Amino acid sequence: MPASQQKASATDLVGDEITGLRRVRQELVDPPAVPRHDQRAPGAPVIVEVELVAREVKKVIDGVGTEIQALTFNGSIPGPLIICHEGDFVELTLKNPAGNTFRHNIDFHASTGGLGGGALTQVNPGEQVVLRWRAIKPGTFIYHCAPGGSMTPFHVVSGMNGAVMVLPKSGLSDRDGRPIRYDRAYYIGEQDFYIPRDSNGNFRQYKAHGEGIADMLGVMRTLTPSHVVFNGKAGALTGDHALKASVGETVLFIHSQANRDSRPHLIGGHGDYVWEQGSFADPPAHGLETWFIRGGSAGAAIYTFRQPGVYFYLSHNLIEAVELGALAQVAVEGEWDESLMTQVRAPAPIPG
Repeated sequence: MPASQQKASATDLVGDEITGLRRVRQELVDPPAVPRHDQRAPGAPVIVEVELVAREVKKVIDGVGTEIQALTFNGSIPGPLIICHEGDFVELTLKNPAGNTFRHNIDFHASTGGLGGGALTQVNPGEQVVLRWRAIKPGTFIYHCAPGGSMTPFHVVSGMNGAVMVLPKSGLSDRDGRPIRYDRAYYIGEQDFYIPRDSNGNFRQYKAHGEGIADMLGVMRTLTPSHVVFNGKAGALTGDHALKASVGETVLFIHSQANRDSRPHLIGGHGDYVWEQGSFADPPAHGLETWFIRGGSAGAAIYTFRQPGVYFYLSHNLIEAVELGALAQVAVEGEWDESLMTQVRAPAPIPG
């Protein structure tokens, strides 16, 4: 589409035409769940109303009780996934409760102008602000707090990030334009933490937000995380909390990393369709084994499960996956297909 037509389509609604659009209140949910949504736009653009609350809370981030004075949107790490369609408006109410310590704001990588909204959403404790922006680019994008200076990376690696998925009006399609539909969707937010240690090598604990800033900034400058986890905690998506699917189901995985590069891989499966750069305006790659998520971005991958079992979804920097925590499980129910894999002989002593 010529640039002049792109500009016209992005600005075809103004003033009262925008405020008169139908409003849809989106109920945000904690990841890995995603909000209820239509895969194809049901009609004319709408205003999608969402609310994010800056929650400064204490969280345990691993199985041995390591704590962080976390900064979050709505209390979860990552913050909730927001879903809209190309051409819709997102109207955010951002609240910073009076009991908080820090000033907060939000930078939407999916938006256009004003530092992604960061310049228009600065709120001190006890304040709220309303921002509206139009989703003109389909794809997956991160959002994060960006109050300025060292506080921007400090807030991001303390948990204050999430993602937006802007679906094309007609839904997803493959490189030949054939429609793609999914049965389930999961949002996996990868998070790096930088927890200081004491003189004995134990992770430090702090009583209040802000108390450990200097120590944490020192660890951050080493660029060496103490933890790399999915959805806020090592093991958060394993065991009883594993993601669920069935043989024959098509699953969409949205994966974000607000600060560092990642290499998602599904052991025993593939990326049937992958938008590793997040742009739904571009055709997906087909049949990838591992894909690349750049730091400061979100990508999407779709896979149709063909065998039952427990799959491992992880960062294929295996040190980060196994030693630091960037690992999830997908428990898939169904019947085994021996034409795809079978054990020809059981283990036995080597002859000789």
